[in-house]
Amino acid sequence: MRAAVIREHGDRDVITIEDDYPEPVTQPGWVKLRVRATSLNFHDIFSRRGMPGITLPFPLIIGSDIAGEVVELGDGVSDWQIGDRVLVDPEPIAEMDFKFIGEQLDGGRAEYCCTHAGQLVRIPDTVSYEAAASLPLAYATAYRMMVTRGQIESGEKVLVLGASGGVGTGCVLLAKRFGCEVIACASSDEKLARLKDIGADHVVNYSERNFREGVWEIVGKPGFKGGGGVDVAVNATGGNTWKDTIRCLSKGGRLLTCGATAGYEEEVDVRYIWTFEYDIRGSDGWQRGDLEALLGFVADGSFNPVIDKVLPLEEVKEAERMMEEREVFGKIVLTI
Repeated sequence: MRAAVIREHGDRDVITIEDDYPEPVTQPGWVKLRVRATSLNFHDIFSRRGMPGITLPFPLIIGSDIAGEVVELGDGVSDWQIGDRVLVDPEPIAEMDFKFIGEQLDGGRAEYCCTHAGQLVRIPDTVSYEAAASLPLAYATAYRMMVTRGQIESGEKVLVLGASGGVGTGCVLLAKRFGCEVIACASSDEKLARLKDIGADHVVNYSERNFREGVWEIVGKPGFKGGGGVDVAVNATGGNTWKDTIRCLSKGGRLLTCGATAGYEEEVDVRYIWTFEYDIRGSDGWQRGDLEALLGFVADGSFNPVIDKVLPLEEVKEAERMMEEREVFGKIVLTI
């Protein structure tokens, strides 16, 4: 079968398109999928480069966000049929020894892949393979952070840092779906224009000015007796941005985080946390209910994933280059 394979860690040149990679064998309780689409995540880049303390099996097919159709059922599988349109929930499960598909098991950058039937989620008829494949790692993470953990409400003011990436665009879209006023931060005027296009009410270019000052101009400086600031601030970037992010919150505001892509060591003036009675909420990945709810939003048309590019598998190196050089707005999807 055709597959994008890595046989060692390194730069993008270690990715090779192989036409005769062995087709996976379906085990009892597992299913074989004809992959139709798989989306990229920074997790894929980290896997290819190598991550401290994590040993990957080589050769390896990367790709964790996978949508396709069932083409073969392993013994004991009764809840699915040949031809079913399905999305893989990549959250590790016991039946797969808690191994992460696309990292410790071959993933979606191939014509076929195998996964346990317990990881399948049915794709509604109105949802495309490309849209479904864009959801799990980025958008389901955003859903859990914003909705399940963050409990955003209509009328709230929401600040989103790093708003042009996969998780960031998801946060903007979800905040608008729930009736919030959104301030989106990004590093270029082009990205800011696109954020306005998907619903952001205000934008701040943090490459040109301190984003805290920009936010204060829009909503006012927070006061310890109330007034000014935002109700919710989303910071999944880190990189010494927490201190300014906290200063953007109104009294009793919530800071939401699900990661630190720019660095995890932060300097925080904790006096503001108790004086303004801030609430800091962490969110770790997603659960099945988060992903199913999000699929429902896509199916009813109230949430449309932002897909920057749809490229064929053969252009996987270009897709990864775009991600590494921060040229992506939303998601990149590979079709096979």
